[in-house]
Amino acid sequence: MNKPAPRDLTVIRKTYVTPNMLRVTLGGDGIASFPDDQESAYVKLIFPIDGDEKDRVLRRTYTVRHDRITDQGREIDIDFVMHGDGSDDNDHGGPASNWAVNCKPGDLITIGGPGPKKLVDPTADWFLIVGDMTALPAISVNLETLPSDARGYAVIEIASEADMQDLQKPENVTIEWVINPHPGENANALPDVVKKLPWTDGRPSVWAACEFTAMKMLRDHFRNDRGLGKDDLYISSYWKLGLNEDNHKVIKAEDAQAA
Repeated sequence: MNKPAPRDLTVIRKTYVTPNMLRVTLGGDGIASFPDDQESAYVKLIFPIDGDEKDRVLRRTYTVRHDRITDQGREIDIDFVMHGDGSDDNDHGGPASNWAVNCKPGDLITIGGPGPKKLVDPTADWFLIVGDMTALPAISVNLETLPSDARGYAVIEIASEADMQDLQKPENVTIEWVINPHPGENANALPDVVKKLPWTDGRPSVWAACEFTAMKMLRDHFRNDRGLGKDDLYISSYWKLGLNEDNHKVIKAEDAQAA
């Protein structure tokens, strides 16, 4: 299947969801060709490289948080983590988050995709959803799409208590917030909480996405300690401390071959 052609979307507005999460709403004429119902799908934000004579671009990956129809037309929301660590990855002080801070209504941004959604298996007996702030948009959609009688846990690492969001979820899904002011530096923060959770009877569906080092710890726990196979586990690293998205992509591919 051919990849969708990139399209230019227009900035409609932006707002801070929490102190470290900035939401940019996109729409305009270019969204007419964007496929329907893309909440939790990923897109590529495409940025030109200033002064590059070969017309190369930077691509940064983000999740569609909301996709809705309004009286003014269709809109999608993209959430950007603002807690920077000096690296140039998709959510931590790189070109995408800098663009989000500086963009204004009427600006255009080139978008590639959407790519496929990665959701929990709704037929599972219970659910465990794990991630840091970069995964919070996808986590939110996962929680919203769970069956009303779903049970389980969501473990979410955030930079501060002020970054807690009021998430829509089934009554019997418990949210555990993990406060880590320095994402990526204390890689044990998220895995340590996950390892202490009670393991419920029945077939689980586990979804996890976070920083690379924490992801490897979680993967080892789920595979070796809990015996999960590919059918019951989706796990991915969204970024790595100190690396940009391009370099992270390289080590992510190497890790996938070795795993």
